[in-house]
Amino acid sequence: MATETVEKPRTSMRVHVQKFGTFLSGMIMPNIGAFIAWGFITALFIPAGFFPNSELAKLVGPIITYLLPLLIGYTGGRMVYGVRGGVVGAVATMGVIVGTDIPMFIGAMILGPLTGWLMMKVDKIWEGRVKPGFEMLIDNFSAGILAAIMAVVGMMIVGPVVKAFSNGASAVVEWLVGNGLLPFTSIFIEPAKVLFLNNAVNHGILTPLGTQQALEQGKSILFLLEANPGPGFGILLAYSFFGKGLAKASAPGAAVIQFVGGIHEIYFPYVLMKPMMIFAAIGGGMTGIFTLVVTGAGLRSPAAPGSILAVYAATARDSYVGVTLSVLFATTVSFLIGSVILKASKATAEDDLDQATHKMEALKGKKSSVSSALIGEGVGASGVAVLATPIKNIVFACDAGMGSSAMGASVLRNKIKAAGFPEVKVTNSAIANLSDSYDVVITHQDLTERAKPATASAVHVSVDNFMNSPRYDEIVELVRVSNTDGGETPEAGAADVAPAAGATPEAQAEVPAEEAGPAGILVAESVVLNGAATTRDAAIDEAGQLLLDRGAVDTGYLDAMHEREESVSTYMGSYLAIPHGTNAAKDHIMKSAVSVIRYPNGIDWNGKEVKFVVGVAGVNNEHLHILSSIAKVFTNKAQVAQLEAATTVDEVLALFGKVNS
Repeated sequence: MATETVEKPRTSMRVHVQKFGTFLSGMIMPNIGAFIAWGFITALFIPAGFFPNSELAKLVGPIITYLLPLLIGYTGGRMVYGVRGGVVGAVATMGVIVGTDIPMFIGAMILGPLTGWLMMKVDKIWEGRVKPGFEMLIDNFSAGILAAIMAVVGMMIVGPVVKAFSNGASAVVEWLVGNGLLPFTSIFIEPAKVLFLNNAVNHGILTPLGTQQALEQGKSILFLLEANPGPGFGILLAYSFFGKGLAKASAPGAAVIQFVGGIHEIYFPYVLMKPMMIFAAIGGGMTGIFTLVVTGAGLRSPAAPGSILAVYAATARDSYVGVTLSVLFATTVSFLIGSVILKASKATAEDDLDQATHKMEALKGKKSSVSSALIGEGVGASGVAVLATPIKNIVFACDAGMGSSAMGASVLRNKIKAAGFPEVKVTNSAIANLSDSYDVVITHQDLTERAKPATASAVHVSVDNFMNSPRYDEIVELVRVSNTDGGETPEAGAADVAPAAGATPEAQAEVPAEEAGPAGILVAESVVLNGAATTRDAAIDEAGQLLLDRGAVDTGYLDAMHEREESVSTYMGSYLAIPHGTNAAKDHIMKSAVSVIRYPNGIDWNGKEVKFVVGVAGVNNEHLHILSSIAKVFTNKAQVAQLEAATTVDEVLALFGKVNS
């Protein structure tokens, strides 16, 4: 019988360009503060500065020659392969710095991630083949040798090539300025912004070239080609006066966010709602650039975000008038063109800000952090929030990323699979390792504020009970509504919600095979049926001592278990607590291990009754399988009762399943 082949959807060129652009800008944006610091030092202390000081001016050269490229190289390597990639990327960047006499931002953007990628590939060659005791030797020498080789490559090859490219790019910019053509770059820049290539254009291309120009001339027009808030501000003012419905009502608030807050993406839906408005943005952009060319104005350093406050803070000493006129004229022209377009066009079904905002989020590829300022949080018919795009990634986050978050992730993963959405990925992470790549972020209520800055685009859910929180069913419903049309599941509604807490574990989806840990994580010697402790702290000591006796941790980890408990409770619900160390304590773990202690009379755990204490120490993800098995037991009331009645250690191990296989 023939097998039907389903063609894999192709990723559009726009998405590829967006990803590449995001990668480029991702090396620059975390270091914008350093660029601004260099700009301030330059403006204040060079001979032509506000407060000339020959001693302090000595900072200018080393910062732009060494510090900024090294930061970029480190960041690029770290994006590819963590801290290890960052270190070798920084060393390799030193090669291009020494090999040329210009700031090597572009060279750092090449060598940093390239060397990090090579380090990752080299490590994979002997992954799992190194004899015990030789790991550190191999790791250190392989990193050192690769970094040294790439530094030489950077000095001898990459540096000269990048210098030639930079000189050519500078010549092109000078030619555009000399022939009065620079304003025409708005024809490409303004549409690129609406397609979410703004950071790629600004920080991936213009910032490196502009910084080199600022070093030579004290300022650069390139910093304001994309960051000028005038074009977007003018469009929002036009909607404020001549728009209709929700667009008109929301435009004044959006204008304040865009102009003062510097979040330019907030005006993108207004352009997408009426595509002709792109001409207003282009006209305003061209006018602003033309004004800068005529007045010879520029900025000392990048203006990020593109707020009028950031623009003025980065403006060169002799450019305040030119920059002010540039923003003013750009605003005026985009306002006039936008007003004409709005007055001349008839209202259509496309004049829907909600629809345009969702279209913007589809272009962006994730929920916008400012979309709620335009339309509020989306709510479906069932009263559950609806995301503009399907939910693909859910993360549980806690301080260490290995205990409570792993348990919560296991419980919710089973519920979402049972509801008919096995494609939704549910993972766990330490808060320190979060990135803005998740659709939903779940944390203990005491940790939510820590998680928000790193995941501003996600929906945040706070819980205080990881085992059977009622918020889980809300999340399942959010997935159901956001991932299907009309609220029906892929099985036409056959599995409407996840099973209740008392459902049998056999009805729940199994943990993926890749999460299964190695043998020996939970052994009979680490199970105690009648714990001696009568207080929370004593129980933590008792669970930690079992880990210590097995040689899984050192005494420093026991201290970290108490530290973790003082910051956020490890109470999970269903009479269960899982004390574990902080994220910083992972160096105190020698191997993965779990201890289980039963307290028949119960212990007061911050006002909650706890009868089972599970001590956790995890290396990488080796302990996740055992935690998943424990989670399955404690979401089943009947099996919790069996644990309470167990008379032998073997009964406890049997209830947790074949966790060591």
